[in-house]
Amino acid sequence: MNSCTSSHKTDIELNDEWYNVGILIMDGVYNTELTAPYDIFQHTRFRDGIKAMNVFTIADTDQPIKTFEGMYILPDFNYLKNYPHIDILVVPSAEHHLDSDLENKVMIDFVKEVGEKAEFITSHCDGAFVLAKAGLLDGLKSTTFPSDIDEYEKMFPELDVVSDVLFVHDGKAITSAGGAKSFEAALYLSELLYGEEIAASLAKGLVIDWDLSKVPRLVESR
Repeated sequence: MNSCTSSHKTDIELNDEWYNVGILIMDGVYNTELTAPYDIFQHTRFRDGIKAMNVFTIADTDQPIKTFEGMYILPDFNYLKNYPHIDILVVPSAEHHLDSDLENKVMIDFVKEVGEKAEFITSHCDGAFVLAKAGLLDGLKSTTFPSDIDEYEKMFPELDVVSDVLFVHDGKAITSAGGAKSFEAALYLSELLYGEEIAASLAKGLVIDWDLSKVPRLVESR
């Protein structure tokens, strides 16, 4: 075990042999797109015989983040100071992902730098706008929140946008429609990494009826 210390919390223990999953948060982040992947991935630590996940939040501040719904979250790491290597980057949706967040060059540069080195980059709902702005979806197929597909295509006309699916996996990018369906995308990645049995057990632990064959999706082979 390694301890990685942030400036405002007690030591956070990270297992060197596990995946590091960094979930980007900012004011206005939506609860569901944050908590769905957090819940699924955090429960991998309770499964034996797998390379589980160290799950942590990361923001541009040491201060509490206020979600769109009003919940306060103290970030585990401040990416303006120090943070561990991130194997899996998760970008949930947030209130201003279609406007002012996309003008936050420091945040976009952070996403680009981490995303280029990560094994997987994932987004939920309008988190795809952030990945796209960072150039991480260039040449790949992707999706976003159904009601924002038109705006997504308008803002990023060079992208190959897919509608009528719950998630798209192309290259190392997994983009999901978001909302409660963020669970499906997180379970898909779990099944990809750990197999059907582990994914089914993670779903069962959260009382989710999980059957990948029934999930509308696009998985691109390259």
